[in-house]
Amino acid sequence: MIFHKDDSAEPAREEGLVARMLETRTVLVGGQVDEKLAERTISQLLILNAVSHDPIRVIITSQGGHVDSGFAIHDMMKFIESPIITLGAGWVASIGVPILLGAEKACRYSLPNTRFLLHQPSGGAGGQASDIRIAAEEILKLRERINVMIAGETGQSAERVENDSDRNFWMNAEEALEYGLIAKIVNGAGEIS
Repeated sequence: MIFHKDDSAEPAREEGLVARMLETRTVLVGGQVDEKLAERTISQLLILNAVSHDPIRVIITSQGGHVDSGFAIHDMMKFIESPIITLGAGWVASIGVPILLGAEKACRYSLPNTRFLLHQPSGGAGGQASDIRIAAEEILKLRERINVMIAGETGQSAERVENDSDRNFWMNAEEALEYGLIAKIVNGAGEIS
């Protein structure tokens, strides 16, 4: 007898999980950051903010992805009235770092084994030379925007962030604490205030 996985049950299971997380005022930013993840995250933030202005926990475990989608999540976290608590879990890389910075510094946490990655934005450009030049200029603008944000949120100089993010710059939780990305490393939910 051969058993086949029932793929039709997956969306219902995921919706049930999301509903239970929303009951606890928790939003998960997991996996590749793209337009779909941004839309889902922003919708959840707006729903929770409409219900009450109690704190919302945002758990981030992401390799990064689409920069503008990440900025949309970051901006909405700053926009709503509910206080935001961020928790890095696993890895917080690339545009995941600005999403983490959507919370005030005192409300940014990390689990002990989380790793953080700063690096410059990348992108492929093709076509005519003028189009390639425009794409390169946009990447440089994005890089500066991200570096200024990280410097402002961590207390590091813009020059240091620029130098650190020139290549892949990995930090463990203790190094991220020292750098100013997070306020505290936590082992349990009771340690988050």
